[in-house]
Amino acid sequence: MHNKNMENSQQLSDMIPAIVKTFVIAHETDSDEHLAQALVYNAGRLAWRLREAGISAKEKTSVSDVVTEADHAAEQFIASALEALRPEDGIIGEEGTAKASTSGNVWHIDPVDGTYNFASGSDYFCSALALSSPDGVAFGAVHRPAMGYTWFGGADIPTTRDGKAVTPLTNTPLSQLCLATYIHPTFMTQPDVHDVWLRVAAEAATIRMLGAGSIDLASVADGSLGVWMQHSVADWDWLPGNALIEGAGGVGIKHTAGGVEWSIAGNAQAVAEVAALLEGN
Repeated sequence: MHNKNMENSQQLSDMIPAIVKTFVIAHETDSDEHLAQALVYNAGRLAWRLREAGISAKEKTSVSDVVTEADHAAEQFIASALEALRPEDGIIGEEGTAKASTSGNVWHIDPVDGTYNFASGSDYFCSALALSSPDGVAFGAVHRPAMGYTWFGGADIPTTRDGKAVTPLTNTPLSQLCLATYIHPTFMTQPDVHDVWLRVAAEAATIRMLGAGSIDLASVADGSLGVWMQHSVADWDWLPGNALIEGAGGVGIKHTAGGVEWSIAGNAQAVAEVAALLEGN
C-alpha cells in the first residue's frame, strides 16, 4: 500500500506541470478577473476528478481538520499557474504556499474548502481565492464543482453567479434569516465562546452548519443563506466570500467577544444585530 501511495503521488506530481502548461497557454492574456474565475473552476474540477480516482486523508490539527492529496494538487496547480502568469504577485495558500509580492498584489488560495466534507464524499466543497493589494481586497472567486456554480465579485465589482448578477442584499433582521455558522465541538465546552455563540444562534430564524465557509458566504451573497458568523477565521476562508458579500451590497466585519475574534457578514442590519448580541446587548 505504501508503494502504491508513493506511485500515485509521483504520478500526480508529474501530471500537474502538464496541466499548468496547457492552462497558461490558454489564459496568458486573461485579465485578473477572468484568470481568477478560471483558476478556481479548474482547481475545483481537478480536486473532484482526483477524488473520483481515489484519495486518502491525513489529520492536521484534529480528526475533523484534514488534508488530502487533492488539496495539495489543487494548490500546486493554482500557485504554479500564478507564478507563470503573474510572477510579481505574492501567493498565500492554506496548504503552505508562500511567495512574497513585488507588485503589491497577493493571491489568497483555499484549494479545497470543506476538506472534511470532500474527504467524506459530500458535495459541499469548493475552491476559492481572493486578490488583495495595499488598497484592500479587489475581488473573490469561488467555484463549487457539484453545482457548477462560480461566484465572482468584490466591493467595486457587482457579484455574479455564473455570470448573472445576484439580487442585492437588503436590510433584514436576524430573526427572519438563516444563520450559517460553525463552532467546533471542542469550543462547545468553553463557556466564554459557547455562550456568546448561543446568544446569536438563539435569535436566528434557523441555523445551518455545513462545513465550507466560502460556499456559506457565497450563498449569503446570492440570498440562499441569510447571514454568516464564525470565529477564528483564516484569511483564505474569509477574504473570497466576504468580497462576494460586499459585491452584493452587504458588509463584513470582525468583532471580538468571548475571547475570540468573530467574522460576521451579510446585510448591514443583520450584521449589526449579530455584533450587538455578541456583546450581550
